[in-house]
Amino acid sequence: MTLDPKLLEILACPENHTPVALADAALLQQLNERVKAGALRNRKGDAVGKPIEAALVRDDGKCVYLIEDGIPNMLIDERIDL
Repeated sequence: MTLDPKLLEILACPENHTPVALADAALLQQLNERVKAGALRNRKGDAVGKPIEAALVRDDGKCVYLIEDGIPNMLIDERIDL
């Protein structure tokens, strides 16, 4: 998954305005193992039920925002805390 570099440049965590970057393959694999085990939940407590193809990770590595159908979901309640 690729995002327009200009879009990636302006995206930031809506909570604390920390920059975000595309999650690497290793992080996506870890997240998808948790999805498969039924153990991955977003901040509001909903289970993530389908594999994650792409995500944005906050620079401090504390959370990710999913990219679904090429669109970053930057809603705080739907982020995944790491």
